[in-house]
Amino acid sequence: MNAEEQIEALGLELPPPPKPGGVYQPLLIHDGLAYVSGHGPLLPDETYLTGKVGGELGVDEGRTAARQTGLAILATLQARLGSLNRVKRLVKSFGMVNATADFGEHPQVINGYSELMAEVFGPENGVGTRSAIGMGSLPGNIAVEIEAVFEVAD
Repeated sequence: MNAEEQIEALGLELPPPPKPGGVYQPLLIHDGLAYVSGHGPLLPDETYLTGKVGGELGVDEGRTAARQTGLAILATLQARLGSLNRVKRLVKSFGMVNATADFGEHPQVINGYSELMAEVFGPENGVGTRSAIGMGSLPGNIAVEIEAVFEVAD
């Protein structure tokens, strides 16, 4: 199954592609790579999942926010590329968790995103390199922010 068929088979609802919150491009293609700017957990109603993981949010809620962030990234890719089927593979992801100072399970939170990418693009092409770190704050108090690089077909 290709990525578009996987989205449908999984019953996933992509939010609208997020609009830039500053002076930057949400996605830039250069030399066959799609660089995706930091995205947050945008919901279909254009609100965001907010809060600190380890405080008002638990690990499971953080994972949900990371998965929702992945859906927002997919929405941007689909809007810019015309089809998710142009994605060859996920190359690199950088996950940031809005966390309390004593929280230490950042990788488990970002797994919500990573598992989604593996579901959509497959275990070979949907799993790339990754970093998962904690932040003292994120814009608008969003729970998670993720940026990524994908290899894309012309």
